[in-house]
Amino acid sequence: QVHLVESGGGLVQPGGSLRLSCAASGTIFSIGTMGWYRQAPGKQRELVAAITSGGGTNYADSVKGRFTISRDNAKNAVYLQMNSLKPEDTAVYYCNAAIRSGHYAPVNAYWGQGTQVTVSS
Repeated sequence: QVHLVESGGGLVQPGGSLRLSCAASGTIFSIGTMGWYRQAPGKQRELVAAITSGGGTNYADSVKGRFTISRDNAKNAVYLQMNSLKPEDTAVYYCNAAIRSGHYAPVNAYWGQGTQVTVSS
């Protein structure tokens, strides 16, 4: 069994910063790409940023230059530093990871429970 636990969400004023964290635990052989998604009310879930096991990154155009994704492979963790936050960044943010639980096991996608980020004055 694998679990992803997120932390770091909250209420912040426009222009402020937040740092989201996500740690994977359980039976883990390897972790591939990890990412952050978000879902605003009435909208579809969208990719915010992703990072491969080798450190390659990909960002949504709407967050380029403001958000930075990073990971700590020793801790099975991924982070999202969010700067210059805007009201349109308000959403529930979900952590996602592609995890193999054994040498011959398939890769499965796991999701965290979500953490609310609200940007408002």
